[in-house]
Amino acid sequence: MLTMSRVHCIKELSQFEGKSLREISRITGHAFATVQKYVDKEDFNDIPQRRSKNELKIDKYKELIDLWLEADLTAPRKQRHTAKRVYDRLEELFDDKLDVSLRTVQYYVSAKKKELFSKKEGSLPLNHPAGEAQVDLGEATFIENGEEFTGYYLNMSFPYSNGGYVQVFRGQNQECFLQGMKNIFEHMGRVPYKIWFDNLSAAVISIDKDGSRTLTQQFERFASHYKFQVNFCNPASGNEKGNVENKVGYHRRNLFVPIPAFKNIDDYNKLLLQICDNDMDRKHYKNDVTIKELFNDDLKKMFLLPAVGFEIHRMFSAIADNYGKVKFETNTYSTSPAVAGKKVFIKATAFQVIILDEKYGHIVTHKRLYCKNAESMNWIPYLSTLARRPNALKYTDFYNEMPEPWRDYLDKCDKDKKKLALHALIKMIQESEMKTATTALLQTIATGNSDVDSIIATYHRLVNKLPEIAKMQIYGDIPVNQIFTPNLDVYNKFLKGRNS
Repeated sequence: MLTMSRVHCIKELSQFEGKSLREISRITGHAFATVQKYVDKEDFNDIPQRRSKNELKIDKYKELIDLWLEADLTAPRKQRHTAKRVYDRLEELFDDKLDVSLRTVQYYVSAKKKELFSKKEGSLPLNHPAGEAQVDLGEATFIENGEEFTGYYLNMSFPYSNGGYVQVFRGQNQECFLQGMKNIFEHMGRVPYKIWFDNLSAAVISIDKDGSRTLTQQFERFASHYKFQVNFCNPASGNEKGNVENKVGYHRRNLFVPIPAFKNIDDYNKLLLQICDNDMDRKHYKNDVTIKELFNDDLKKMFLLPAVGFEIHRMFSAIADNYGKVKFETNTYSTSPAVAGKKVFIKATAFQVIILDEKYGHIVTHKRLYCKNAESMNWIPYLSTLARRPNALKYTDFYNEMPEPWRDYLDKCDKDKKKLALHALIKMIQESEMKTATTALLQTIATGNSDVDSIIATYHRLVNKLPEIAKMQIYGDIPVNQIFTPNLDVYNKFLKGRNS
């Protein structure tokens, strides 16, 4: 299986340099069938598969070999490692413990050298052909659900037409970076054939002395999936993509003043795409036509979307602690008491952190946190387990994690009432959050009640706003209602007759 760098190289030779399969086979040294396989490949989603327990013998030496070969990038050509020299050095280090053959080392060194030395530097265009795009990030302040935060907005501009789109995120990680581009691709129904980037860490791992770049594997996979050509500006030369630099400022001044407030960032991003569409109705700054007319020329030169969308996420394994919690970046996320101390998988997207079990079965989904040393707690898996065994509550590791009012309340409940309370708590949390459920409990107790039905009634009063009854207008021509007072003396005759 080829590295993603080699696959990306094959795709570029075929798509952007027009090389035939046999030419690519000769240039890369890969078999014709291998080249054909990757040229024809359409879907570059990284579908998680269980790792084989049988690792290749060369795997344990790769890190050391890579270190030697990467050092060769700055060494004189005649003083670089040959495959034989690499093998000899391995023999010197590992002696009789070396369990790979010279042939295996030769195969790996050959492939690694091609990867390291086949990088080519792009050149900046003197004009802006239709169908090209530039991408950069900006920073601004936003308000989501009343919470003010510093966010980042991805700008994609099209220099030929001066059109552009923008998407807002809470972070500037790779998931946000790629999700922003994917959103724009899908909105346009097209993919620019060439995109210029600054040297963002979401795409570039490092820049070598010769100017070649080591790209992140996920970015290479994304570019190969959507088939666009990748070009980078020189370091500290953002002015080389001046169109998008101007667009970053334009979007901030025209879309984000005053500070935008919204309920849901995903819905806001959809609205921004529509706003950017409408913005193209204005005249081009130089040509006597609208931006939209020129942008239609851009679209005609772009690629069609692939049949399969690219799923953007980062996934890795972790061990849940005794409370069933895992660490991701600097933050903590709950899982389930059933996986405490066990291996789980963390699947991180731009907006969510999804916890999966060892067989990739869904456990729980969290909103991704973009602060430091915070915690996201989803009580449903914990409470669902306890509702089946309510008497075990006090003996669980996460009992002390519950809000104190609920601990005190459940301590005073018998088994049946405790079970009802836990089911009610689950329902409230599913519809709202623990904070609201706790408020409902405290307000109910304050009225002198403690039964579960009263807690549920208080909860519904908190979350369901009652409609306001408008005052009725009284008109002057309404007839006066005369009060009739009946004479009850007539009934006394019957009462007297009965008594006599």
